[in-house]
Amino acid sequence: MHIPSGVTQDLPLLPFQQALDQACQPSDGYDCRKWLYVPNFYTEYRYILGTRGCHPLICIGINPSTAAPDNLDNTLKSVQRVAQANGYDSFIMFNVYPQRATNPDDMEAVCNDALHRENMKAFDYILSLDQAGSPAVWAAWGTIIEKRGYLARCLEDMIQVGLRRNAVWYTAGKRSRKGHPHHPLYLRKDAPLEPFDVAAYFSQLAPL
Repeated sequence: MHIPSGVTQDLPLLPFQQALDQACQPSDGYDCRKWLYVPNFYTEYRYILGTRGCHPLICIGINPSTAAPDNLDNTLKSVQRVAQANGYDSFIMFNVYPQRATNPDDMEAVCNDALHRENMKAFDYILSLDQAGSPAVWAAWGTIIEKRGYLARCLEDMIQVGLRRNAVWYTAGKRSRKGHPHHPLYLRKDAPLEPFDVAAYFSQLAPL
């Protein structure tokens, strides 16, 4: 379990580019040639966790929990299996908001705008990794996006970044009654990806 120690505004913030530079250096804790882990140490927030490759499946959750390189939780194990089954050579776990909290009810009540801006830089970076130029983004946040009002605003910024990078959005599994994309847990390991009109979804989400 990860319970936030406090609000992220009270923490020293490691900018994404600095954190990425550090993550590209050899680490005693994991193989940086295999893993992309930003920041490259366990802290109260996480920008990126995934494997390195030329054609990643980028899975989008709400916020990170305790997973780390070589220590994936059940959600990340499911993400990895679905990516492999759908022909991707790697996977990346990203989140609408980067604060770690195993229980989403523990997420901070107010968005840390500085942390969100750095998270958008991270999103732009991972979209640039797909060598085909059309990065695959798997929406997989479930109904948890209703937990905080600011999450919809964060997603709106992500959609705009995705437009600039020619991102192609997908879901896997049955969507909720309100149209929320299925969470990665409890999916078949060979669950197929289906096209997802994220703009139409957002138009319905915004009033929440």
